[in-house]
Amino acid sequence: MFLPPDPSPWQRAGSHTLHAFCAFVFLFLLAPIVAIIPLSFNSGPFLTYPLEGLSLRWYEDFFTSPRWLPALQNSVIVAVATTIIATPLGTLAALGLTRADFALKPLVIGLLISPMIVPVIIIAIAVYFAFSPLRLTGNLAGIVLAHTVLATPFVVIVVHATLQGFDSTLWRAGASLGARPLTVFRKVVLPLIAPGVMSGALFAFVTSFDELVTTIFLAGPQQRTLPLQMFEGVREQVSPTITAAATLLILVSVLLLGAVELLRHRGRRFQARRS
Repeated sequence: MFLPPDPSPWQRAGSHTLHAFCAFVFLFLLAPIVAIIPLSFNSGPFLTYPLEGLSLRWYEDFFTSPRWLPALQNSVIVAVATTIIATPLGTLAALGLTRADFALKPLVIGLLISPMIVPVIIIAIAVYFAFSPLRLTGNLAGIVLAHTVLATPFVVIVVHATLQGFDSTLWRAGASLGARPLTVFRKVVLPLIAPGVMSGALFAFVTSFDELVTTIFLAGPQQRTLPLQMFEGVREQVSPTITAAATLLILVSVLLLGAVELLRHRGRRFQARRS
C-alpha cells in the first residue's frame, strides 16, 4: 500500500497561508452583511456603533407597520407565483435542450440564459414598453411575468446540469414497456431529477424575492414589494427598520441556500446509490 510522503515544512506553511488568506477574503466579503444584523437590535433611532442598547422595537415596527407588512406580503405572493410558473417552464426547456440535437442549440441556450447576462435595467425598460400596451403595469400580474423572465434561466441551468448525469435509456425503457411519455416523465424521470428541480425552484424564488429594478418600472402604489420599500426608505429617510428587513432577508437567503445545498447533497447520495 502506497502512502504519500509527509508534507515538508514549506508545504505546511504554504497550506496554512492559503487557508488564512481564504479566511480573510471570506470575512472581508461577509463583514458588511454581518454588520447590519447588530444594528437591527439597536434601541437608538440612528444607525451608529456602539449600540445604545438592545431592543426589538424595529422588528415590532416591521411587523406592525402599514408600509412594511403589505410589502412583505406582496413579495411573498409574487415570489411564489413566479416560482410556480418558472419551475415547469425551465424544467421543460431543460428537458428539450437535453434530448434535442440540432445545429442552433448553442444559440437557443444563449437566448434562454440571456436575462442573466443582459443588464437588468435594459430588461426592465424593454418589459415596461412591452407590458404598457397590454395594461400589465401597476398590477401584480405584470410583476410576476417580468420576474418569471428573470427567474426561468436559473431553473434551466440547474435542471440542465442535473440532466447531464441522467441515464437517457430510461426513456426508451419506459416507452418499450408501453408507457406514454408523460407517464415516463412523471413516474421515472421527475423523481430522479427532483433535487435539481427543487433547487431551481428555490433559485427562482430568491431571484423574484430580491428583484428591485423591474419592480420599480412596473409596480404601482399598491404593489410595493419588500426590496422596493427598502429602496424608497433609504432614499427618503433612513430608518433602522430597514436593518430589521435586511436581517430577515439575509435569514431567508441563508435558509434557502442551505436547502439548495441539502438537496444537492441528497442528489449526489442518490446518484451514488444508483451507481
